[in-house]
Parts: sequence; C-alpha cells; structure tokens
Amino acid sequence: MDQTFEKRKKVIFDFISDDLYVPMRIREIAAVLQIPREQREDLKAVLDALTEEGKITISKRGKYSRGHAQRLKGTFQANARGFGFVVPEDGSGDVFIGEENLAGAFQGDEVEFVITSAPSGRRREGKIVGILSHSVTRIVGLYEKSRSFGFVRPDNQRYLKDIYIPAGKEMGAMTGHKVVVELFSYGGEHAKPEGKVVEILGHKNDPGTDILSVVMDLGIRTEFPEKVLNQAERVGKEVSEADRAGRMDLRDWQTVTIDGEDAKDLDDAVTLTREGENYRLGVHIADVTNYVQENSALDREALERGTSVYLADRVIPMLPRKLSNGICSLNAGEDRLALSCIMTLSPAGEMLDHEIAETVIRVDRRMSYHGVQKILDGDEEELREQETVVPLILRMKELSDILREKRGKRGSIDFDFPETKILLDANGKPAEIKPYERNAATEIIEDFMLLANETVAEEYFWRDVPFLYRIHEVPDEEKIRQLSTFINNFGYHIHVRNEVRPKEIQKLLAKAEGTPEEALISRLALRSMRQARYTTENTGHFGLAAKYYTHFTSPIRRYPDLQIHRIIKENLRGRLNEERTAHYAAILPKVAVQCSERERTAEEAEREVIRMKKAEYMRERLGEEFEGVISGVAKWGVYVELPNTVEGLVHVADMWDDHYEFAEQSYALIGQHTGKIYKLGQTVRVRVSGADKVQRTVNFEFT
Repeated sequence: MDQTFEKRKKVIFDFISDDLYVPMRIREIAAVLQIPREQREDLKAVLDALTEEGKITISKRGKYSRGHAQRLKGTFQANARGFGFVVPEDGSGDVFIGEENLAGAFQGDEVEFVITSAPSGRRREGKIVGILSHSVTRIVGLYEKSRSFGFVRPDNQRYLKDIYIPAGKEMGAMTGHKVVVELFSYGGEHAKPEGKVVEILGHKNDPGTDILSVVMDLGIRTEFPEKVLNQAERVGKEVSEADRAGRMDLRDWQTVTIDGEDAKDLDDAVTLTREGENYRLGVHIADVTNYVQENSALDREALERGTSVYLADRVIPMLPRKLSNGICSLNAGEDRLALSCIMTLSPAGEMLDHEIAETVIRVDRRMSYHGVQKILDGDEEELREQETVVPLILRMKELSDILREKRGKRGSIDFDFPETKILLDANGKPAEIKPYERNAATEIIEDFMLLANETVAEEYFWRDVPFLYRIHEVPDEEKIRQLSTFINNFGYHIHVRNEVRPKEIQKLLAKAEGTPEEALISRLALRSMRQARYTTENTGHFGLAAKYYTHFTSPIRRYPDLQIHRIIKENLRGRLNEERTAHYAAILPKVAVQCSERERTAEEAEREVIRMKKAEYMRERLGEEFEGVISGVAKWGVYVELPNTVEGLVHVADMWDDHYEFAEQSYALIGQHTGKIYKLGQTVRVRVSGADKVQRTVNFEFT
C-alpha cells in the first residue's frame, strides 16, 4: 500500500475524530486544512477510502463525520449494463451502485446499503451490504431448450442473468415459447437463478403474445376469479324504481357523454345551462359504489388492480365488463345512477355555489371527441345531424375557454406532448403509428373534470373527514437547480426563491414554445417534477397550481375515485359517524399506497408496449428514409423524432463523415474537420438502420 496515501488517511481520520470537529463538506475540509485546489482529487480519494472502510460516514448533504456507515434500506433497481440503483425507503434520491458493489442483489430486492460517496451536486454512490427480501417471484421470458435442461432469457433487461430450468421443470415448453417462470433460487455473484415454468403464454410469433408477456411480467392480473364474475352478474341489474328512490331526478336535463370513438366504459356525462348570466354546469359520474359494496369480492379485486390498463390491442379493466361496459357505463337512452357535482359559475368562471348529490340521469346523446370537434369547426353535415345538441356544445366551449384561461392565470402547467396512437392489424402487427393529438373537444371535458375534482376536494378538505387526495409536490430543489443551469445555455432562466412556483415553469414553457429546443426543455422540465400520487394529506397539486385536488370522475377505471364516492355517499346519507370516520382513517393510507403503486405499474406497461410496437413497426422499414427533427443531443449521438412520434438514435459511431465532439454549452455535435453541426430542432433526413423489439430501441443513420 502507498505509504504516502496511508499517512494522508491517518491525518484526515485524526482530524475528523477530533472532539472539536463538526461535520463538514469536502471543500470545507480542504479550506480548514489548507489543501490546494489541485490536490482536491487526492483528498476525495482518501475520504472515499475511509468511507469504504466504514471508519467515517457521509450524510445526504455530503458532510463527513466519524462512525460506522449508517445502514439504510431501499429497493434495488438493476440496469442492463451491469450496475444498478437503490431507491431509498426514506424517499431521498436514488443511489448509484457499481457492478462491484451489487453483492449478488436481484432486481426488485429489498436491500440494506451504505453510502460510500456523496459528491456535491451529483448522484450519491453506495454499496449493498445485505439482501433483506426478494419481491420478484415470477419472470416472463423466452424458453430455449438445451440437451438435458433449458433456460429462459428474461424479457426485462433488468434481470441480468438467464434462468436455469432443470429437466422436468419446463412444463412441456419448447424453444420459442414465451413462458412464466417461478423462481426457487436467485443465484448469486457466480451462479444463475433457477426456476420452473408455471405457464406457457404462447409462441413468440403468436398474435398478442408479446403484449401479454409485458403484462404478465409486471404482475398485472388479466383474468377475473369466478367468484368476482358471478358477483358482477348478480349485481348488474337494470335500474329499478327502488334504485331511484330518494335521488335527485335529472333525467329531463339535456345530457351528453363525450369520449373517444372506441370507448365502452363511459363514466362521466355533462349538462350545461345558462341561469341568467351565470352557468350551471353538471358533472355526472357513474355511481359505481351502488354495485361494488365495500369489502365484497368485487371490491377486493378492484383494489388489487387499482386501475384499468389501456394497451395497444386491449383494455385490462379494473371491473368486469358486465359492470364497466354495462350498468355502470352511462349509455345513451338508459336510466343510470350517478353521483353529480352541480356547480354555478359566474361569467368570469368564479364558483358561486355547488351541490354534490346522488342522482338518476339519462344521457341524450353519446358523442365522440371527433364529432364535437367537427361541430366546433363548423362542419355543415355534422351541424345538421347534431342540430339538437349544437347550442349545448357551443356553450360548453365558451365555458371551457373561461376556465382554461382562469387556470392559466394562476400558473397551471400544460405539458402538451403528443400521445402515440398505435393501430394493429389482425395479426397484432403495428399497421400505423401516429400522434394522438388533443383538440378543443378533449380540452372541454378535461376542463370540466378538473373543476369537479377541485370542487369535491375543497369541500371534503373543509369537512375535515378522512379522504384521498391527488397531490403533486413541489419539485426537488436540486433538480430545479440542474434545470436552471441547463436552460441558461439557451438564454432562459427561472426565478427560484425559497422554492420554485408553478408560474415560473409555465412561463419557461411559454418562452420556449415554437423554438428548436422546445421539446427538450419541456421534457427536462417534466423530469424535474415529482410524480403525482395519492395520499390522505392534502398538500395541493403543483402542476395544476391547485390548493385542493382529488380524483372523483372515473370510478369505473380508478379505485381512488370509487373509494371517495363511498365516503361522499355516507356523508350525504348522514352515516359518517365516529366509527365510520375511524374506519376510513385506518384504511385510507394503505389504499393510497396501493393505488399509487398500481398506477405506476400500469404506466410502465403502457410505456413498454408503445416502445416495443414502435421498434416492431420500424423493423419492417429497415433501409427506408424519413424526415425528422433532432429532439436530443448527447455525447454518444443524436436523437431524431419522426412525425409519427417514433424516436431513434444516430450513434456517433455511425456518423462516418467526421469525428464529432459534444459541445455542452450549445447542446450540439460538431464535426472536428468539416465544422458540420447537428443541433436541437434541426430537420434532418435519416435512414432506418436497426430496430430491436426485445431491447425496444430504434437506430437511424444520416443520409
């Protein structure tokens, strides 16, 4: 061992061990010990070595002190390139774990770890010191048969090793089958995990097997237990006289639903009239709790699922179709039970009065976003066909504009990314990929639902009863600082006082609108945000700049909405006594965590299917040329987005005409000999050079 290094270690350790020492950051230690700037790296190496040995510890804020490294708990997330991260249970930022410090941890494991390095302004690093439990028990992958055994290559790249399947444990699977494996050994640093095949999903080339593989890998339930289906059959009866008793009868109010053309679970309907100069807006939501009783088999299944999952070729519903597409769906011309939020608004969009009531409604017209947009565009044929509802639609657009402007003034942030719509053929192959653009019709419904959600949240906050809120916390200071530093490269800035305000992000996006860097700045601003979640504490919604927010408007497809409907109805009926209040106070925190987790899983499934289908679509177009826009630039290459929303990478290794260097300040790649520049927002022509459905990646080369 280098004697000089050991001497330095002793000096630094003695300094930190001194009784008068207070925890300091590296630059403060350097200043006190008068270590010149050029020797800072040596000091860092000494501190890292002492931390690694457990002689000193480093705090979240990068301060060093004496004592054994604190053992922390978290969840391990592997990366396909061999390293990983731990998501600490205390909610602090992810901790990087190098390949040599994994200690045989498996994707999803609950682990103990220690911090080994916390450089100021950069990601902390750590080392796994213990595995507490395995959360992953089943894995989906491709089975391959060998002579006397088999193995499964996991679909999910986070599972770093193939799974060994002993002879007789393959359940008859053949090479090329997509299978579900149950693990009975997790392997280690030098051993493969082992398991047995418990389900064969189909051959990898069978239609739909690829999407089913994603769903099964994420543990999303696809089939309802017989008990649940039987219960749905029993309760799904038509609305009777007894059901209507005691409800406000709104069947003579002109009522419409507005949804996508192919939607079958219609859980919201709208009415709108003028009362003098004021608006009377009714948002009527399917009364699902009338059919799904608390703690019934239906209710327990719905809570387990948490949400419906919408994928390219299927919907995996939260409730059986007998309910979600039947008696709970607000189908035109049929009596339906609803929970209604009826609001009186001034011409400026101010809330004057509101009422939440149990109602019975009958929808007059089932309309689509496309049809409503045609009315707003003045399409003569549509205006003739929908003559009876045209005044209502125009009134809705009028109020929607007022509400949207009002929300914008308070600082509500609108991330307007085009969603992807994928059309599959009969064999499950992507036939067309295109942006699913929002229009004025989708905005109308969005504005009305947001208002109803805010109104319900505010009323029940002031009632001071246990409730579920949808919160979006203020962004992490460090992430906002990083965003601020980045946008300075493009001449933008955001004011950050004690904490950033929604208005600042809104102004930034407005300034970037129409510029080459708009897409990148929008993405980075979005990444600097925290994820919205469900909780029993109302701390407001940053993105909407709302003090009170909940999810009330989709009880067919989201469990939190179903849960708060129960509380609202018990309150309306005068049954929310001390005992029931204590009951909800006890169960709601667990419901909030479960629903937030299931929402994340559903989002991951939707994202993975879209990436997979995009890669499959481009695989059929190898060698074809397209025009696209540079959407991102990094030292390893240029990302190009096509008009159909497919994004691919042109790797620097494939840019043969020159050696390109990354210019950090201007976010551009610059050719060292030709001076050729590739920068954000530039229109380029690319050729498809590769697409990998398993890795879910697309590669381009410049033409």
